[in-house]
Amino acid sequence: MKYISTRGTAPELTFEEAMLTGLARDGGLYVPATIPQMRAPEIAALSGLSYEETAFRVMRPFVGDAFGDDEFRAIIERAYAGFGHAARAPLVQLAPNHFLLELFHGPTLAFKDFAMQIIGQMFQAALKRRGRRVCIVGATSGDTGSAAIEAFRGLDAVDVFILFPHGRISEVQRRQMTTPADGNVHALALDGDFDDCQARVKDMFNDFAFRDAVGLAGVNSINWARVLAQVVYYFSSAVSLGAPHRAVSFAVPTGNFGDVFAGYVARRMGLPVERLVVATNQNDILHRCLNGQGYFKGDTVASISPSMDIQVSSNFERALFFAYGQDGAAVARSMEDLKQGGFDVSQGALQALQEQFASGRASEDETLATIAATLETSGQLVCPHTAVALKVAGEMREREVPMITLATAHPAKFPDAVRKASGVHPPLPPRMASLYEMPERLTRIANDLGAIEDHIRGHIGN
Repeated sequence: MKYISTRGTAPELTFEEAMLTGLARDGGLYVPATIPQMRAPEIAALSGLSYEETAFRVMRPFVGDAFGDDEFRAIIERAYAGFGHAARAPLVQLAPNHFLLELFHGPTLAFKDFAMQIIGQMFQAALKRRGRRVCIVGATSGDTGSAAIEAFRGLDAVDVFILFPHGRISEVQRRQMTTPADGNVHALALDGDFDDCQARVKDMFNDFAFRDAVGLAGVNSINWARVLAQVVYYFSSAVSLGAPHRAVSFAVPTGNFGDVFAGYVARRMGLPVERLVVATNQNDILHRCLNGQGYFKGDTVASISPSMDIQVSSNFERALFFAYGQDGAAVARSMEDLKQGGFDVSQGALQALQEQFASGRASEDETLATIAATLETSGQLVCPHTAVALKVAGEMREREVPMITLATAHPAKFPDAVRKASGVHPPLPPRMASLYEMPERLTRIANDLGAIEDHIRGHIGN
């Protein structure tokens, strides 16, 4: 299995090389040169299997010879051993033919755990075999950072530096990053928004002298292994509702497009997905683009669903690559235009995107109303990101096709918004009850590439 860059000029890599590299040296994102297929009998055979065995069967064709079968199974078992639900990603029925996919039973109560826990185990195995040490740098709008820190804390071959927008994430999200005491993990509060954090990470990857000197690696959703791990729960949930003999639809709250792109990969593999619905908050660049208005950045507006407060969706580049018929030069031109504010999508590429994705948006008031209504009609308390998707799913459900809405975070991660909407304060699980009492450790830092790189150089191995 070979991996190619969305911008067409970086060398092909193996799965392990792509995983450890993160961002391609031409600035692009790695994707499989070909997407493996699962035939209907193979999909049907997933019925009744554990989540771990499903993960092995879905991911194995993408991994190549990076890990032996027994080694890869052991990696998967370790990755999900700390989850708080035996099904890992259970389905809960909300209404006739409408289901909630609970993706918040991992150690940091968010869907990012599904990918980050397995990446931590894969990195550890690969680095130990190679005798290497890497420096992981990531940007987070809230959940990726805590999941990365939890997955890599205490590992002796990895240093982790996570940039998050100062004052723009929830207290629970911040504390999950700042309370671990392990010396190899570092939380950096950047003076800026998430797009600034993401831009500085990309700047560091494109500073090849710095990148090579510190052994830079990335675990943001720019890393293909992140997307691959998320493909699994599309299969596990769809099979639970009758796939491959029955098509299903998915509604996905997304800002960076990685989670919904995983659904696209599942569909390309052969999973019968009727509709893939992109749900955005008022930072709706994806919704505007999919409705033919081009991909043009606006101002990022802070919201009660902060993990979606994004104007530059990194993984959308992967969707564009396939929409443009894997024309890396066309993608590269679009990404250059994005630096100047944005770009129009060609008619052919737009049509290809619209054939794969539907979209909708939810305002702040609609999000709050959906939290309240969901509690009243189903007894389920949901986070504001999930509520965004539920609102959009309600507009796009079809009576004959099951709709699965992805619940991407535990409501306790956003207690203020949930309490405002429902009057209910969502408690943290007992295993996290001491989070508010633990001391925090963070560094506030300017939105300046040189200052960030100097800080990282000075704290590697500390």
